[in-house]
Order: sequence, then C-alpha cells, then structure tokens
Amino acid sequence: MNSTDSLSAVRVIPRPKTEEAAAYYFKYIEEVEGNDGMQALQNQYFSALNFFKSIPEKKWSYRYQQDKWSIKQVLLHLIDAERVFAYRALRIGRGDDNPIQGFDHEEYIKTCGADDRSPISLIEEYKTVRLSTYSLFENIPSSALTNFGIANDHSVSCRALAWIIAGHENHHIRILKERYLN
Repeated sequence: MNSTDSLSAVRVIPRPKTEEAAAYYFKYIEEVEGNDGMQALQNQYFSALNFFKSIPEKKWSYRYQQDKWSIKQVLLHLIDAERVFAYRALRIGRGDDNPIQGFDHEEYIKTCGADDRSPISLIEEYKTVRLSTYSLFENIPSSALTNFGIANDHSVSCRALAWIIAGHENHHIRILKERYLN
C-alpha cells in the first residue's frame, strides 16, 4: 500500500461464523459479497471513492426528511464508525480482553461539524481512514484474527470487525442511492 491509493491484498479474511458477532451485525455482514473481507475492503475503497466523487456539490447537504442526516453527515458517520470498529479490532487483535464500550452515533453526529466541511475534505478523510484500516487488517497476525473480545456488551472476533466495517458501509451507500440520490 502506498500514498497513490493502491491496495494489494496479502491475506484473506474469511467470512465470520455466526458466533463471531452479535446477531444484529449480520445484517451488515450479509451485505458483503464474496468470501474475503480484505478483498471487500479493497474493492469498496475504490468504488466508494468513485461514488462519493460522483455526487453533485448541491446534493451533499440534502436530507430526504427533515430529521435525517445529510450526505455529508452520512459520510462522516461512516468514517467515525470505521475508526471505532478498527480500534476494537486493534484491541482484540492485540489480546486486550477488557470490555470496550459502545458509542452513540447520534451524539457523534450532533457535534461532528460535517455540514460545515467541504465534500473533498470528507472524501480525503475517508481515504486516510480506509487506508489505515486496511493496513491494520493486513498486518494483524493471522492467529489474532480469531481472537475474541467484548465490544458494546457483545462478543466479537477481530476478523468479524473487518466484515462489519465493509457491510456497514455497503448498508449506508445503498441507503444513499435509494433515498438521497434516486
């Protein structure tokens, strides 16, 4: 991986088993095609960049209902959630067995300032975070991918978190396409 946005998978992260994450996370995991979490993160990086770059400037502040997030807020939510999930993977992958608290994504959105930012600044932050996440999963020892920890009061494996990141992004991009850009 280098600063020119190239990703090359050196490992495979197999699809997690049902006991590797709370049932509600499988709504995300099931949104990921294939059987390789690293390949999913890699493919998604390029497709998400193309998708976000294709959104017209005037649409970035759009909300399909008054109480819904803007597209800027959705992208920053993806960035924040990826950071949280990657942090969980880091701790679990390193054998930290201390429970990890959850986070309130609604509170994060209230204070994130996404609507005051430019789309390009959000896209650049997305790139930085995804490259960091990819590097983390690329370099966690293979044996640590099956480590378990407690996050948000539920047992989760390190490798399941790669799939959760990918599925969470697929989920929100699908909603953006269906409800914001249709």
